[in-house]
Amino acid sequence: MATDAREELWGAETSKAVENFPVSGEPIPAPVARWLGRIKAAAARANAELGLLDPDKAERIAAAADRVANGELDDQFPIDVFQTGSGTSSNMNANEVIATLAGDDVHANDDVNMGQSSNDVFPSAVHLAALGQITAELLPALEQLAEALEAKAEEFDDVVKSGRTHWMDAVPVTLGQEFGGYAAQVRQSIARVGDVLPRLGQIPLGGTAVGTGLNTHPEFASRVRARLQEETGLEISPPADPFESQAARDALVETSGALKTAAVSLTKIANDLRYLGSGPRAGLGELILPELQKGSSIMPGKVNPVIPEVVTQVAAQVIGNDAAITVGGLQGHFELNVFVPLLARNLLDSIKLLASASRLFAERCVEGIEANREACERYAELTLSAATALNPYIGYDKATEIVKEAASSGRPLREVAREAGVDEQTLDEALDYRKMAKPHNT
Repeated sequence: MATDAREELWGAETSKAVENFPVSGEPIPAPVARWLGRIKAAAARANAELGLLDPDKAERIAAAADRVANGELDDQFPIDVFQTGSGTSSNMNANEVIATLAGDDVHANDDVNMGQSSNDVFPSAVHLAALGQITAELLPALEQLAEALEAKAEEFDDVVKSGRTHWMDAVPVTLGQEFGGYAAQVRQSIARVGDVLPRLGQIPLGGTAVGTGLNTHPEFASRVRARLQEETGLEISPPADPFESQAARDALVETSGALKTAAVSLTKIANDLRYLGSGPRAGLGELILPELQKGSSIMPGKVNPVIPEVVTQVAAQVIGNDAAITVGGLQGHFELNVFVPLLARNLLDSIKLLASASRLFAERCVEGIEANREACERYAELTLSAATALNPYIGYDKATEIVKEAASSGRPLREVAREAGVDEQTLDEALDYRKMAKPHNT
């Protein structure tokens, strides 16, 4: 049936929901709506294979559902995301749109929704939307960021600088070691997110209303999963237990926890980079960050660390989303969790934000960073904590006296140590800053 997508293809139940939930003006995430289409298409074809649905009708339903899955009909999902907590309204929305497109003889519930319930279909769509977005968008973006940081770690391998602990001078490190640590944080985030995917891919489809599978063929769910997996390449599996999968959304909470940890890591990295790049004259000035735009409407020539600022704002939002997801995960009562739309909204938002921020961080910040080698090496020579390397030669107490004298007098550490009786050979061995940064290199 040829229909302009701008027409209202939905029916009475969708209209009631639009009237009942004028909350945020924000519909369900488009990836969830599209996955409802994918599931409905696979369900129609599976039911036809099982002899439960007329093949011609099934193919018309599947063709209409494919259009939903392809994103052609995103504007046909007008219901506010803050709706009935099972997602029933959006499931009915999908059923009605698909039925309208499939023909007058197609019933939204009896045909499009055959073998299904909102209670198993909607959370399945949420799980698979998150799984798809993480696989296609977030993990590649984190990989790009990790590679950019690793490249800088190699480039800055020989740049010696002062380490810092408690915001105070510490023993020397290399700038490459710091960037290697940042890259490892991102690699760990990739691993953490990857670890949750098998559980995220377990969907409750086939449980229908309460997990028993009432009104569905025993082979229905496995056939639908097989079709979806073949079409998308995603690892989609049955639940560990149908009642756990129906009543709890723990995999979504776990996924959000991994995203929150990634946000925490990105915050640490972004903050370090903007502090190391502070200045250019009155800050640390160890890094030169890319100049992207004017930093002030009143101060000429001012440049701000805009991308690290964006990254930390995104991280704050992801952490906030996780708090709401945690509360939503608590709302599994008896055979159903009734916060699934909220879980969908916040989880998909976190995935999208982290993916975008990670790509920007790599492309518009990390890849263009330069080292201020002169400043780094000057700080390495100034840090009084380099006296730590004298401990094996003269002991902690005598080294402490040397540090105090150097700090109060403003004189170089080597000069004060020499006056305290430390011989030149010992000073040359102990105060080798590159050796201090890499004591176990041969």
